[in-house]
Amino acid sequence: MRPVNRQIKIITTCLMLFGFWAFPALSGAQTRMVPANFSQLAEQAKPGVVNIQTVKTIKGGGRVFRHFFGSPFGNQPGLEDFFSPFEGLPRNRTESSLGSGFIIDKAGYIVTNNHVIKDADQIKVILHDDQEYDAKIIGADPVTDLALIKIDAKDLKPLEFGSSKNAQVGSWVVAIGSPFGLEQTVTAGIISAKGRIIGSGPYDDFIQTDASINPGNSGGPLLNMDGEVVGINTAIIKSGQGIGFAIPSDLATTVIDQLKDSKRVSRGWIGVSIQDVSKEMSEYYNLDPDEGVYVAKAYEDNPAYEAGIRQGDVIIRVNGIKINSSRDLTLTIANLRMGSNVNIEVVRQGKNKTFTVKLGERPDSVEDSQFGEEPNGFDDLGFMFKPLDKGLAEQLGYPSSIKGLVVIRIDPDSQAAISGVRPGDLLVEINHKKITGISDYTGIMRKIEKGRTAHMLFRRGSSQIFVVRFRK
Repeated sequence: MRPVNRQIKIITTCLMLFGFWAFPALSGAQTRMVPANFSQLAEQAKPGVVNIQTVKTIKGGGRVFRHFFGSPFGNQPGLEDFFSPFEGLPRNRTESSLGSGFIIDKAGYIVTNNHVIKDADQIKVILHDDQEYDAKIIGADPVTDLALIKIDAKDLKPLEFGSSKNAQVGSWVVAIGSPFGLEQTVTAGIISAKGRIIGSGPYDDFIQTDASINPGNSGGPLLNMDGEVVGINTAIIKSGQGIGFAIPSDLATTVIDQLKDSKRVSRGWIGVSIQDVSKEMSEYYNLDPDEGVYVAKAYEDNPAYEAGIRQGDVIIRVNGIKINSSRDLTLTIANLRMGSNVNIEVVRQGKNKTFTVKLGERPDSVEDSQFGEEPNGFDDLGFMFKPLDKGLAEQLGYPSSIKGLVVIRIDPDSQAAISGVRPGDLLVEINHKKITGISDYTGIMRKIEKGRTAHMLFRRGSSQIFVVRFRK
């Protein structure tokens, strides 16, 4: 054997032997080694992850896996006829469901999703060693889809929370749960994105991961490579294969602490209508790009108004935390407790002012938005609309006689986000056809063929009108 060939063979053998254990990150600046298997992490976390089985009484039937976006069958014509021979039979029935959870302390507290235990008549927790315990609900928060339950058991091995804020996009994570009722299953992937908004509510702030999350994984932990919980697995999107979402640990711990202390969650409230600051407004107020939230209205007899904040102020910081968007402000205030004092810094007529606001409690029926209660989800272009009513018309300065759909939210990763349209704009026509309600909009958009252009006529305020083109 020639010396050169022998050296090549030795090098190849070394790579084969050691390459299965670790390989370096692609960036030359990164020295951390990526493990090629996750068995040690899975073995360490296994005692802290539980399987949750519930039994509930369903009146008039029910749907399976309602928390996944849409029915697996849809609204199929003829199904009513198929079931009609069974009319008159008892409609109430018991239904079993499966989920996951994880132990957070030795006293027996377990975190899971609200949708896993909602309306359950019986909750059974199965540990990794097949021991079974009846669980009781301590508290639940439907808004964030979190719940806290408890079992009476000894020698438990809880998992520890890590900081989701410090979790980086591209870092490895592991999801553990019991998909489809199987034994604990481990899937690995990376954090694909953070701060995802999927239209499930005002506190959307999900971690997106490509670690597989299947029915039954809901409520299980999303772990970093140190074995810390950085998220709670909660949802998949029906049309997005391989995409899962987890509630960030930093948001979850705030909710869990309140559920543990008082069995309910109270959220901070300042009582203002807000909107994002446009580029033109940033220049007008001499703000940094994407800085601040405009106060469209400060409601009397509410905390912000009583502290001195007024319409036209631009909120730029809360307790020193920079505010870049309406979502930032909503999440920041909601994570603070009722009754606490916060320092809110605003820009007013070019000058910075700071007000101390004593937070009230956010009413369950009111959104921290000038648009009130929001409908479900974004459309294909990235818009979330609401029909214009008298109250909205007065707030936004539109004539009472005009009809249309108000833009209340825009998906940041969509066509709508780069169109120049802003929340508060009013859609009045598509391809010269009047829009008076959601049914008009969906009907017209359905008839536009894929690849064709939709010309949308918007109105902004009392006088400005503009047209935006979208390719379907």
